Amino acid sequence: MATQHAVAGELVDLATWGDELPTEHSKVIAKTAGLELAKLVLQAGTEMHHSDYCHVKGPVVIHCLEGEIKVRTRDTVENLINGQLVFLDGEMDHALTSVKKSTVLLTIVLI
Repeated sequence: MATQHAVAGELVDLATWGDELPTEHSKVIAKTAGLELAKLVLQAGTEMHHSDYCHVKGPVVIHCLEGEIKVRTRDTVENLINGQLVFLDGEMDHALTSVKKSTVLLTIVLI
């Protein structure tokens, strides 16, 4: 079954986006040639990087909607809680770990 994405102008309720899946999950909300939005649902202790760090070409916004996450770069470590976000420049090495069960809105500018 193909993943359904939101279309331009569609209202998206982040509290219920992806509820059609049977378990807690992460799901892309929308993806265009220049932008990707995803809702991440992370259990405590989940690490969202393939090795020590990861990076993408374009800027990234990591927005903690609920819970607590740790965002680590080569220079800083920030703990984000409900409602806080961090903006990272493109190509910036980073790692994301959930401290508590968390929901995150991830925005990536695709270059």
